Amino acid sequence: MNRRTFARLALAAATVAATPLAAQDAAIDRWLADPEQVFDAADVMLGDLRYRARALIVFADSPEQAPFREQLRLIAAGAAELARRDVIVLTDTAGGSDARAILRPRGFSLVLVDKDGTVVFRKPDPWTVREISRQIDKLPSRIQEIRDGLG
Repeated sequence: MNRRTFARLALAAATVAATPLAAQDAAIDRWLADPEQVFDAADVMLGDLRYRARALIVFADSPEQAPFREQLRLIAAGAAELARRDVIVLTDTAGGSDARAILRPRGFSLVLVDKDGTVVFRKPDPWTVREISRQIDKLPSRIQEIRDGLG
């Protein structure tokens, strides 16, 4: 992780620390109630998800972009598999979200952030849930969850 990325993550953590706990838990509560729903990234702070959920963020310049629509279709087809892996799906087509400020995507981008805040991958094209799941299942955190019988 370079210094700039670390500084952005530290800023996000400081923002979360300054946010009341009730507000921090609101997004998690909504996700726990329905883990297959898709959230607007502007409504969720990445720091709120730390050690609780993996974030799969779908960025685009417009909700009308073909890759964005295709990615959402692929996610909808496999939402249960992502939920099993503690993945919260976030979208950002308008800008201004915490995720966009930290990750700085260009155009369409699919980004997976692990529970510890590590960026696992950035993809410029849509991926199937099977491809995403394979990458998640290789993560040390996911391997440990499987060993512990948590997933």
